[in-house]
Amino acid sequence: AFLKENRKRWTMGLHCVLILCLFSGWAVGYKQGENVTLYVNKVGPYHNPQETYHYYTLPVCRPEKVHHKSLSLGEVLDGDRMAESLYYIRFRENVEKKTLCKLTLSEKQVDELREAIEELFYFEFVLDDIPIWGFVGYIEESGFLPHSHKVGLWTHLDFNIEYNGDSVIFANVSVKDVKPVPLEEGAGAAVGVVGVGGGSLTVTHTYSVRWFESPLPHARRAERLRDYSFFPKTLEIHWLSIINSLVLVVLLLGFVIIILMRVLKNDFARYNVEEEGGCDDLDQGDNGWKIIHTDVFRFPPYKSLLCAVLGVGAQFLTLATGIIFMALLGMFNVHRHGAINSAAIVLYALTSCVSGYVSCSFYTQINGQRWVWNIILTSSLFSAPLFLTWSVVNSIHWWSGSTQALPATTVLLILGAWVLVGFPLTVIGGIVGKNRAGSFQAPCRTRNIARQIPTQPWYKHTAVHMAIGGFLPFSAISVELYYIFATVWGREHYTLYGILLCVFAILLSVGACISVALTYFLLSGEDHRWWWRSVLSTGSTGLFIFVYSVFYYRNRSSMSGLVQSTEFFGYSLLTAMVFSLMLGSVSFWASLAFIRYIYRSLKMD
Repeated sequence: AFLKENRKRWTMGLHCVLILCLFSGWAVGYKQGENVTLYVNKVGPYHNPQETYHYYTLPVCRPEKVHHKSLSLGEVLDGDRMAESLYYIRFRENVEKKTLCKLTLSEKQVDELREAIEELFYFEFVLDDIPIWGFVGYIEESGFLPHSHKVGLWTHLDFNIEYNGDSVIFANVSVKDVKPVPLEEGAGAAVGVVGVGGGSLTVTHTYSVRWFESPLPHARRAERLRDYSFFPKTLEIHWLSIINSLVLVVLLLGFVIIILMRVLKNDFARYNVEEEGGCDDLDQGDNGWKIIHTDVFRFPPYKSLLCAVLGVGAQFLTLATGIIFMALLGMFNVHRHGAINSAAIVLYALTSCVSGYVSCSFYTQINGQRWVWNIILTSSLFSAPLFLTWSVVNSIHWWSGSTQALPATTVLLILGAWVLVGFPLTVIGGIVGKNRAGSFQAPCRTRNIARQIPTQPWYKHTAVHMAIGGFLPFSAISVELYYIFATVWGREHYTLYGILLCVFAILLSVGACISVALTYFLLSGEDHRWWWRSVLSTGSTGLFIFVYSVFYYRNRSSMSGLVQSTEFFGYSLLTAMVFSLMLGSVSFWASLAFIRYIYRSLKMD
């Protein structure tokens, strides 16, 4: 009883922690002269968004004892490691060229700074949940003969902060009218605030603070950050491309539906003329899909795996829908660092009951006996590849010293969310699904001996169906897919959630229609092996998405290096798997509903 009570308390506490991780960024009011804490966060190569290191890994001004800010789950997952800085900023009080610290850099430290500047390292500070970006230094390449290569360190920063009433609206940093300190090979040369002695370099870091009044209220300050462009802006709304995609999709759906319904009408007219006998009558000179009515509902091999795919696919459909609607409600504004990461963790744990229910319910309907194994397979179908991929990526981040490597406490929290919430909900959903599962409701009885399948032409093979069924849904989302990649693998703030919802609905509609069409062509060739074929045909969209990710990496981004490449391709594989599971589940249920419809419509009394 004691252990049970403790388990309840831990579960309730974990629920509270996960839910609280979603909410942050409340308005903070400051009084005149009150301290506004500036946190230093991370640095990293400009073109590698996921390769980040703590700011204090560089030889910069730092306090004697570093105090870190308490972060939410989403912020930790996003690679944030905020710590208090030496910058002293008071609300609405200007500061002119105040000394931050004086550093004596060794030759090794100068080389570290040179290497960071040459790799275009940027830094990120955070002031009142507002990210502030800037470059660590300055690099200049000029001339061919003679060639010059100049590297300079910014030792003075101008902070420009906008306010409205008692709230901070926006902040950025500039180095306008500031000369960089040159970092020459072997500790450089003395220039201005630089002194050289014994192979070392002495620099003095300074800063200025300027406050500007803004007409923008605190509730709309996210708009100000979206308009700011330290990183390249690529998310312009290409309305012509989106409208073109919508028109093509509508034409495609109309073509499939009209043609298919017309063909079915002719089939029903031919099959139902002077129909005599029952459902078990076999050959009466018929051909096509009617003749395999005693085989089409023959249960497939690997039933447990099929049901697990359907269950996890249904879970991700619920998860994606929930994320999109939460975004439409404005829960993921640009000032809530990592809020979408927290939401994904919480929703994945809470929607585990969906996967357990769908998987076990259908597994029971098709006479599955090992339902315990089915629950275990369902719970690990995605979580096992996710854990394996994360282990590899996190190990490389840890080896390189990146802030993307999760600390032990975060790992335990996520593991606890799966052990105490995700897996138990999968089991509960599976038990409920097993107990509430009805009969399979097949319109025709299945005979013991399967009919021999005739030789199929090449265009009805699985690979061809996968190519067709995967390419068409991919073409429907190809425009929006670039925006999503630019958001996930860049530093864009995605705001087109209404369009994303439309594209998501179009994707599911196209997947369902294409699956129905391909299933009909398969049955017309007297091939009753539609179960796995319906999952694979549209589920192959994930393969096209992964191929697109390779194209994006090589031609649309400037990412490089082991750390960034491992994370990109590892999580791109997981993304492709998620799309395959979602679309495979949708296409299967669409094909099953279609097959039940056409065989119920036959007059076989």
